[in-house]
Amino acid sequence: MAKYIFVTGGVTSSLGKGIIAASLAKLLQARGFKVTIQKFDPYINVDPGTLNPYEHGECYVTEDGAETDLDLGHYERFLNIFTSQANNVTTGRIYQTVINKERAGDFLGKTVQVVPHITDEIKRRMLLLGAEKKFDIVITEIGGTVGDIESLPFIEAVRQLQWELPDDDVAVVHLTLIPYLKAAKELKTKPTQHSVKMLSETGVHPDVIVCRTEEPLSNEIRRKIALFCNVKQEAVIEAMDASTIYEVPLLMLREKLDVICMRKLGISIFPEPDLENWKVFLDKLKYPKSKVSIGLIGKYIELQDAYKSILESFIHAGAMNEVKVSVVNVHSEFITEDNVAEKLAGLDGLLVAPGFGHRGTEGKITAVKYARENDLPFFGICLGMQMAVIEFARNVLGLKDAHSTEMEPNTPNAVINMMEEQKKIKMMGGTMRLGSYPCEIVQGSLAEKIYGNTHITERHRHRYEFNNQYLEQFEENGMKASGTNPDTGLVEIMEVPSHPFFIGVQYHPELKSTVESPAPLFVKFIAAAKKYNETKGNLISALLKKETV
Repeated sequence: MAKYIFVTGGVTSSLGKGIIAASLAKLLQARGFKVTIQKFDPYINVDPGTLNPYEHGECYVTEDGAETDLDLGHYERFLNIFTSQANNVTTGRIYQTVINKERAGDFLGKTVQVVPHITDEIKRRMLLLGAEKKFDIVITEIGGTVGDIESLPFIEAVRQLQWELPDDDVAVVHLTLIPYLKAAKELKTKPTQHSVKMLSETGVHPDVIVCRTEEPLSNEIRRKIALFCNVKQEAVIEAMDASTIYEVPLLMLREKLDVICMRKLGISIFPEPDLENWKVFLDKLKYPKSKVSIGLIGKYIELQDAYKSILESFIHAGAMNEVKVSVVNVHSEFITEDNVAEKLAGLDGLLVAPGFGHRGTEGKITAVKYARENDLPFFGICLGMQMAVIEFARNVLGLKDAHSTEMEPNTPNAVINMMEEQKKIKMMGGTMRLGSYPCEIVQGSLAEKIYGNTHITERHRHRYEFNNQYLEQFEENGMKASGTNPDTGLVEIMEVPSHPFFIGVQYHPELKSTVESPAPLFVKFIAAAKKYNETKGNLISALLKKETV
């Protein structure tokens, strides 16, 4: 039987429950256990698919096409295993399931209530992954903060499972905050005491308390927390701010978070963790040999979580190339023909990010043109590829009114068009082209050099595609379709062979990048940016030398 660890949070949101859950899972995995993580979110949306990125950060997409919380990205990046639809459950999905059962008469006329019907459905889903017998330990992160009204059914479900399952099959980790008051020059434990008290009042008692703090916890403070929160002193874990999230597993190893949880779960025999590859990655990450600057052009750059997977992919690719990737946010709304050179000055590469809607598209097109004409390494993802196609159509093919029907429904040259099957869809949630699809790559292309293969699979999330009616015209003028879907013929990859590095992809390679398996496109893009930087540096040195002579 699988064992279950529940991770709850208190005092405030954004403390990093997802990172703590992923770090604990990494340590257990490194000790030889088969581990997975799932996230239960208290909002009523069925999934994050229709949420604005400013509301909830990026929408992460799994292999099986589920639109999920961004924390699932952390889970995959840390564990290097795929998650699925079952790994992310919302209040909306729970209620939708229960109401559908009620409409079908499954409750035999009984009054449908939060307890037991809603909590029973929550428990069923909490135990679902464990019932598959593929995992030794299932870690469940409960979204929100203890005390939130919307979180109560999930906390009640945890209470019932603590009662129903054997004592050594369940452990509860509570993440909380120990604020440091500069005026008093001391750490305050009262918010944590109140948070644990509130959790205990629901009937759930934490076995481990992880304390986010800016200052080290003294033994006296640990003892005080243990005394008033009714846990052993060794179960009070210090979680200091780290220089990178990838350092957290090692910090939790030092604090013995995994050992304490294993003891609670009745696991007394376990090997030492194998974290050699993780440490090598961290060493490269912390001690780079050079630096590159990458311009990230998007419409949600004010919120870093909107492009979380892209930013993490840069970290993975930077470590592989032993360079520090400095990401420069460039808001596309403020780019014009007159200032584009100034806006992109000093960059070693340009990435045009995914997005939806008309806002900022002209600035993106202008930036793509600059990168193409000035041999600046370019990488476009989803909408970024579409912007590259529109730019090429306008400025090379001479189709000045070329556009996407997403932005201009009546454009006479729809080089980007909505898929036929999408035109009949009225409901927005979960109806895009989602999940993993195959792609056949042309031999000898830049894409083949990047992947080292002619057959790949990548994840998608979009409604609009390259219009194949224009494909011959594009290829005759220097932009090649180097990757297509073998089943539908839809274009997946566009590149300009005459350019040092110019490639756009319709899919989202950032969604499969992990610490152990960085996305090849990001690795080669950063390598190209590194080469561009070195060439630029050599040119400047030569000019200075010439002036001196």
